[in-house]
Amino acid sequence: MQKIILLPLILLAFPALGQVPSLDIWEVHDMDRPQPRIVTPGELTSSPAPSDAMVLFDGTNFDHWTHANGTPVDWHLGDGYMEVKPGTGIIKTKRSFGDVQLHIEWATPNSGEGQDSGNSGVYLMSTYEVQVLNSFDNETYPDGQAASLYGQYPPLVNASRPPLEWQSYDIIFRRPHFEENGSLKQPARVTVFHNGVLVQDNVILTGPTGHQSRPPYKAHEDALPLFLQDHNEPTRFRNIWIRDLNSDM
Repeated sequence: MQKIILLPLILLAFPALGQVPSLDIWEVHDMDRPQPRIVTPGELTSSPAPSDAMVLFDGTNFDHWTHANGTPVDWHLGDGYMEVKPGTGIIKTKRSFGDVQLHIEWATPNSGEGQDSGNSGVYLMSTYEVQVLNSFDNETYPDGQAASLYGQYPPLVNASRPPLEWQSYDIIFRRPHFEENGSLKQPARVTVFHNGVLVQDNVILTGPTGHQSRPPYKAHEDALPLFLQDHNEPTRFRNIWIRDLNSDM
């Protein structure tokens, strides 16, 4: 049976800013929510950084990253990739960002089930998560599978490759805007391509992403670090570059 709750006022207040996947919203992490249909993506072509991009990771060092407390990164540095060292904590960029185009490639281990299979996340502005997970023949709640906007929107389709294979996200993120008194002026919007397939189409975020919750917006800085999650699994990342889009608004 479909479970619905009232459409948040945030979506009704900004109808022209982005696409709302449906007029009713499922309960967070609802296993009754329909699973996205499976699409087999084309061959992965690793995207070189354009001339105006900042290369955040080229496979050789952690120069642009620290742990949350500012200490040097303790993740494993492999042959052209970084790998989460379980228990060491998130890593974040030394620089802060707002509106961006982000390219990142990742691969999950071939182990575990559900949310315990390669779980990690790409957090825009340290706050808004695009989920990383093995979603190839691995069922979980739809708003927590790979390329979901965690706890809010499943991907339009499941374009996952098998574990151990490299995958890509190309993300366009437009930050939220706040009034001087801290109230929301304009919500965040996200577009995501997973392995070259459109999976989030200018979607309006209802607020920060959260586990078993949909918290409301809370005013924050116009630029914040990007961070990658340590969820106690050895997920790998490579070829990370970012373009600042603030001047394009």
